[in-house]
Amino acid sequence: MISNQDKAAFLIEALPFIRRYHGKTVVIKYGGSAMVDKEIRQEFIKDIVLMKYVGIHPVIVHGGGPEINQMLERVNKTTEFIEGLRVSDQDTVELAEMVLSAKINKGIVADIQRQGGKAIGLSGKDGNLITAKKKFADKNGEQIDIGFVGEIENINPDIIYTMTKDNYIPVISSIGMDEDGNTYNINADYVAGAIAAELNAFRLIFLTDVDGIMMNFRDPSTLLKEVGYEEVLKLIKDEVISGGMLPKVRTCLDAIDRGVKNVIILNGKTLHAILLEIFTAEGAGTLIKETKEENN
Repeated sequence: MISNQDKAAFLIEALPFIRRYHGKTVVIKYGGSAMVDKEIRQEFIKDIVLMKYVGIHPVIVHGGGPEINQMLERVNKTTEFIEGLRVSDQDTVELAEMVLSAKINKGIVADIQRQGGKAIGLSGKDGNLITAKKKFADKNGEQIDIGFVGEIENINPDIIYTMTKDNYIPVISSIGMDEDGNTYNINADYVAGAIAAELNAFRLIFLTDVDGIMMNFRDPSTLLKEVGYEEVLKLIKDEVISGGMLPKVRTCLDAIDRGVKNVIILNGKTLHAILLEIFTAEGAGTLIKETKEENN
């Protein structure tokens, strides 16, 4: 049993980290088991509310691929993927928007408010937050039309600044719109990176289903606690980083290229992973640091 003295020691240990993060913006890409598992989800929500109460400005960006798949199956609509991208006709993108911006988004907002926080759900359409354009799949050098799948052209952060100024937690679904009013489903990792860069966020956190970058993905003891930008490029070249981790790490590097100083990859299946990462010396995942040669 933890004594009162031990509890006090934990709080004192967190003090310098609370000072470091106070008043800072932290963008969190929310997904994976942290979104699906009910117990982990509720503890994640508590962590977010606590961050807000100690003066941090969390901004949540979420996707929802598994729930979109479930909805498409429910209406007997087949799903095709080309080069990892979901082919999205008009019906598909309308269903995706319904799942992301209504069901998932408002569910997160409701959970935050049940824990005493203030949250507002947004999509990229609100306040012209995300201007998008059609994305094409590149297969063997051929550009393939995959429908209403988008890539980001511009981020307008004004509505996020308004929300955080009034002490609301923005919860953003990865839907964008072009100048003609067409709706696009966008990869949530890219949205989180672009928003973090535009906000000049202190940290960008990706919640995943792995502990972080490991020298041997089968051996958790090889987890890298901190790694520099150039070292990550070398790990990619040496194929230490590969498979499903590769696009996420490339998104991290892209966010650093856009101006985000540090990006964190965390295992969302670990209870209170965010608090352990930002409020303890040991951390809980992999911190990718901006250490590009031209900035040294």
